Amino acid sequence: MKFMPKPKKLMKRRIFLLGIGSLATTAAIAKADKFSALKNYQKWQDSKERDFTVVGNRSLRDRAAARNLIYGAASDYRYLSVDAKLAAVFAQECGIIVPENDMKWTTLRPTPDSFNFVQSDWLAEFAQEHKMLLRGHTLVWHEALPTWFKNTVNRQNALPILLKHIETVAGRYAGKIHSWDVVNEVVLPKDGRSDGLRNTPWLQFLGPDYIDIAFRAAAKADPRALLVYNDYGLDYDTYENEAKRVAVLKLLERLKSKGTPIHAFGMQAHLAGEETRFNPKKLKDFLQDVASLGLKILITEMDVTDQKLPVDADIRDRIIAGVYEDYLSAVLEEPAVIAVLTWGLSDRYTWLSEFKPRNDKAAVRSMPLDVNLKRKLAWNAIARALDSF
Repeated sequence: MKFMPKPKKLMKRRIFLLGIGSLATTAAIAKADKFSALKNYQKWQDSKERDFTVVGNRSLRDRAAARNLIYGAASDYRYLSVDAKLAAVFAQECGIIVPENDMKWTTLRPTPDSFNFVQSDWLAEFAQEHKMLLRGHTLVWHEALPTWFKNTVNRQNALPILLKHIETVAGRYAGKIHSWDVVNEVVLPKDGRSDGLRNTPWLQFLGPDYIDIAFRAAAKADPRALLVYNDYGLDYDTYENEAKRVAVLKLLERLKSKGTPIHAFGMQAHLAGEETRFNPKKLKDFLQDVASLGLKILITEMDVTDQKLPVDADIRDRIIAGVYEDYLSAVLEEPAVIAVLTWGLSDRYTWLSEFKPRNDKAAVRSMPLDVNLKRKLAWNAIARALDSF
């Protein structure tokens, strides 16, 4: 059939309508951006009036302990082993430490048949030397897998490989670990499954039961450790976060109903300094629902990005401090919360510098301590939240 051009009047009308639609969309986006900018401006104005004063000079470790809580942070051998000042501050400020990368598969499993515990052993000894608790992170995750994984693991051998890993790693540190992130980030509603699970290699090879299998293997390898399911993207009053809260809660309910040895839920709390859609009531309701299942709760990876905040350091510091204090003031009302960990202690070493850098190249200022290991307003905010609990 020969192509027939559309009448010019019809074409002009369609172009006109498309133009109107584009203008409407652009106007809506501009309006939303303007509204967001106004809310962020108000956030800054409010932060100018806030008092972040703390009483005394006690460490976060001591302030948390006084409230029967645990405060700690993430780090790795590559930082602590070469930076004596950082190591000293960690020992002072933290009652618990979690490896950022040293216990992930990509670090521990150079080949399918070998393990490398040099870095994780050093971290375990560091924790013991400084009378710190030690968290394990993480036994099952779809990321940070070694290069050999893709061409080696399949439906036939996935189970023995997984079990060997959990038995070997959790078994090696049995009795030395406060809590294990046994399974990490397996919920992703947008993948479209009715159970809300993320479509990971483990799911493809073993089906949804791999989660229960992992917890049972971890419980057998280390009967004393608190076994945790850990996840992110649950903090704000948005459609995506609400859908994930629902899916995570359903997963926890399923695990409890089948007798899976799960003891706690890890709320990562990767927060955004510019985000204004924080609803304390919704967050507290979710935590209450988790606690009603008989689970403890840990805030496991808390940080606040400054990627979209103004370049002025004072403005950033005050907004970030407000986010820390507001969030912790809400979650610490839940009695099931037993620990707060930030994903790093100092701006000197933070994953955000690489993964959430600022477009203006300004140094990231997201952690409790600055690059010189000095306490910032973020430290004050955490201290205030701990003191007021």
